[in-house]
Amino acid sequence: MGMGVSSRRKGAKRSRRAAMAEINVTPLVDVMLVLLIIFMVTVTLPAVGVPVELPESRAAPVEEQPEQITISIDRAGVIYIEDEAVAAGGLPDALEALDRGSEQPLIVLRGDRSLDYGRVMQVMGELGRAGFTSISLVTDGSVSAP
Repeated sequence: MGMGVSSRRKGAKRSRRAAMAEINVTPLVDVMLVLLIIFMVTVTLPAVGVPVELPESRAAPVEEQPEQITISIDRAGVIYIEDEAVAAGGLPDALEALDRGSEQPLIVLRGDRSLDYGRVMQVMGELGRAGFTSISLVTDGSVSAP
């Protein structure tokens, strides 16, 4: 709080009040809290919207890369490239249509824990046949050894 102090001299007229030199930080704090909440919500959202119950593992986490392609297989065995479902038997054509860019992209494979191992291997076989050699399998973290 600022107080206007005026000194009176003999014969001097009334002086104006001194300007208050305070900064109101309440709007700044409000804006920063809103930005913090938005940041916290967007960071915790999953990168891919396909709901898959991942198996557990103690493997080291894989770093995300900007040019990675995420392929998911849900509980029913439906294959998704990013968020788009692939028609039955259409995986080879969908892989051919992918933009590979200048470098070979990293393929991140997410498979539901209830899937048959053979189904996951079929997808990996098609990925290898299409020329994708860098494939990472995604799991949930686990605290106990198997």
